Amino acid sequence: MKDAIPLIGVVTCLLAPAVIADDHCHDPVADWQSREALRAQLESCGWKVQRIRVDDDCYEVKGIDLDGNRFEASFSPASLTIRELEIRFDNRDSAAGYLGGANRCEPATRNHHTGEHN
Repeated sequence: MKDAIPLIGVVTCLLAPAVIADDHCHDPVADWQSREALRAQLESCGWKVQRIRVDDDCYEVKGIDLDGNRFEASFSPASLTIRELEIRFDNRDSAAGYLGGANRCEPATRNHHTGEHN
């Protein structure tokens, strides 16, 4: 029994990050919007969508942004709000346009044409 207590502590420490770092979406399937709605939303911002798939109960999108950079993003399927964004900038581009946010299309939160929040 003495050996079991340290083992329980090690197992708990190893499993804790998996519980804390939950990247899954938890939207009820009945509330999900279609992939086509997400594609239309992104294309209205000028992004080219190459693939949309479900991963960890989220929509995962791969494509090309306005500047020709490859991106991978995760979206909540019910609200279509962005949860995570990874952009691979080539050598001539910088992240400055994304850091300010004012001159970028923000899908699901800002109307591309009017600038008003949805």
